Amino acid sequence: MEFTLDNFIAFWQHLPSRIDPSIFSIGSFQVRWYSLMYIVAFVLTYVLIVYRLRTEKFAYSAETIQDFMVWGIFGLILGGRLGYVVFYNLDYFLRHPLEIFLPFSFANGIRFVGISGMSFHGGLIGIVVASAMFCYTRRVRFWDLADLLIPCVPLGYTFGRIGNFINGELWGRATTVPWGMYFPLDPTRMLRHPSQLYEAVFEGLFLFAVLWGIRRKRPFEGVFLAYYLIGYGGVRFFIEFVREPDAHIGLYFGLITIGQILCLAMIVAGAGLYLYLQSRAAARHKLSIGRHQ
Repeated sequence: MEFTLDNFIAFWQHLPSRIDPSIFSIGSFQVRWYSLMYIVAFVLTYVLIVYRLRTEKFAYSAETIQDFMVWGIFGLILGGRLGYVVFYNLDYFLRHPLEIFLPFSFANGIRFVGISGMSFHGGLIGIVVASAMFCYTRRVRFWDLADLLIPCVPLGYTFGRIGNFINGELWGRATTVPWGMYFPLDPTRMLRHPSQLYEAVFEGLFLFAVLWGIRRKRPFEGVFLAYYLIGYGGVRFFIEFVREPDAHIGLYFGLITIGQILCLAMIVAGAGLYLYLQSRAAARHKLSIGRHQ
């Protein structure tokens, strides 16, 4: 086939239908790219954290970080699931509470349907709570640990969104731009923004490049959690304008999605946290000067 721009655009627009979400299957059991992407994300994040331990001044052992990863993954999964239940489909799960954690639908008899539905914002809350609990039990400084971890996180997040793309889910709104795509699971068969890729690039690669580039510039402890809340919240807020809203929720006030409301909360929380930590650091510095006079 002769290479032309039109041929390339046609190939690109139908790329999702050419990707098999399953790596291989044995009977009804499938190993999917989505799961592999999450494994890659966790491993890559761990490797980056260990690299920082070896090249920067953080007083943690690899064993401590390994223990934390168990807590963090548990908090991420539990928080992500509960966040989806509370933020996106509370009415349904109040009527079907067993489906929150069981891979069966009880609406019309009993059917195996798997567990679907995770919320980034819920996962963030879950991992923050798990981190606080870990730090309390291990006598670790929470803000210092956050500064170690957060610059490593966005690159792993990139692979999570690539997993969404391969799965053909969480597509964007209908569009006419030539880089739009047709997603095989979309019942409307409309050309749509590949919002999963936008998120992989901007919430993942871009945010990673920024935070990793300034990782050694720490004016006070905890600043990177504030940076992340503001940065992710801001980027995701704008990408939500081209991401398809959840059909059963739609738009609030005819303008914004539930995701954008949660992102605004992230930005406000990040700004408030920055001001709090800055004032705390200034007060401690002033107290330290007073003691040495």
